[in-house]
Amino acid sequence: MTSTDAGPVAVVTNLQDPTADLVIAELHDRGVPVVRFDAGDFPATLSLTARIGGGAQEWEGRVRTPSRLVGLGSIRSLYYRRPSAFAFPHLDPQDARVAAAQARYGLGGVLVSLPGCLYVNHPNKIADAEYKPAGLAAAAACGFQVPPTLVTNEPAEACEFAVAHGRVIHKPISLPTYLIDGVAQTVPVTEARVEEIGDSVAGTMHLFQQRIDKTADVRVTVIGRQVFAVRIDCGLLDWRVDYTTHTYTVVPVPKRVERSLFAYLGHFGPLFGAFDFALTGPESTEDSWVWIECNPSGQWAWMEPPTGLPMTASLADLLQRGAA
Repeated sequence: MTSTDAGPVAVVTNLQDPTADLVIAELHDRGVPVVRFDAGDFPATLSLTARIGGGAQEWEGRVRTPSRLVGLGSIRSLYYRRPSAFAFPHLDPQDARVAAAQARYGLGGVLVSLPGCLYVNHPNKIADAEYKPAGLAAAAACGFQVPPTLVTNEPAEACEFAVAHGRVIHKPISLPTYLIDGVAQTVPVTEARVEEIGDSVAGTMHLFQQRIDKTADVRVTVIGRQVFAVRIDCGLLDWRVDYTTHTYTVVPVPKRVERSLFAYLGHFGPLFGAFDFALTGPESTEDSWVWIECNPSGQWAWMEPPTGLPMTASLADLLQRGAA
């Protein structure tokens, strides 16, 4: 069966997603059919009908977009990136919450149950892996070095942790969209001094971590069974705040670290993961790699031009192959 004979790759993401654009262009160049939609467009320009039972053991039906009608059973792969949230601005707040719940568990429930579909990544597995405390526990169990970490809403505990570990950082446990003048902002990691830790800590959960005395950062992107590691030299606490300072170098991953990468992904189940490490010494030394986090929907495309790593092609290979 050729790429054009097989069913389409479905790409679920928002309209402003240049990373998805690159993968879609690669698939188009290969003659692989693609259907793209944003779950947040439901119900304005997106609809779904699905049936099961009465002899049918899998969901049968279709997704309708303004330009495409796609059978659920024909979708070979689903590339789940960063769809918009459901919104019902024409309803009052209470009715909008009810409608959003129906959309999430109805539309979403069908999309996570597609027959014979390869997910990159499965939405439920993304949700599991996005819990930072769960990720930290899995990382430690999988053999990564994990910095001393505290999750608390008790100011006294936070102060005690800061005193015990000297320099500590504070980082968001979750990253909802934070807008300033309508533009999404990066919420940076910051250093937390003991004198700055006040009663406001009691208002919600906070994550504190010992600051690592690092020489560089490494972003490791795992796509299927392929591993792409890039050293980032910038001198910043949080390299995301200023990309103009970066120098990129492709580096090998020590065998023990690589085993832990796949053990971690095996724990949560995704086929894609963007791992961040702090290096405390030479990248060839396993003990120099300190695990920071893994983002199951992380960015990677900006590293491809300066490094030449074929990450777009690798992801297209995975999606084109599908579950077969």
